[in-house]
Amino acid sequence: MYALFVRIRVVAGQGERFLALSEGNHRGARSEPGNLRFDVLRDAADADRFYLYEVYRDEAAFKTHQQTPHYLAWKEAVAPLMAEPRQAERMHGVLPQPWA
Repeated sequence: MYALFVRIRVVAGQGERFLALSEGNHRGARSEPGNLRFDVLRDAADADRFYLYEVYRDEAAFKTHQQTPHYLAWKEAVAPLMAEPRQAERMHGVLPQPWA
């Protein structure tokens, strides 16, 4: 399993726009055969802070995700909303195994 935890801060007041633009990427990712989970989370104390928790069968499935039309459209659409660059932590699953 290959997972990412992505930290995102949007420009103040752009949270709802970010969420609206993220719906298509979320739906598209969940339809990919290599995607096991794709959560969009909003910080409880900061409405302009978001997190993506993404899980793929392996790194190749994630790289495939990065080439999909829904991801590329999302990346371009949300770029002007970013208050700072996205930060991604990448990890490999240990427990439970196998994760399905």
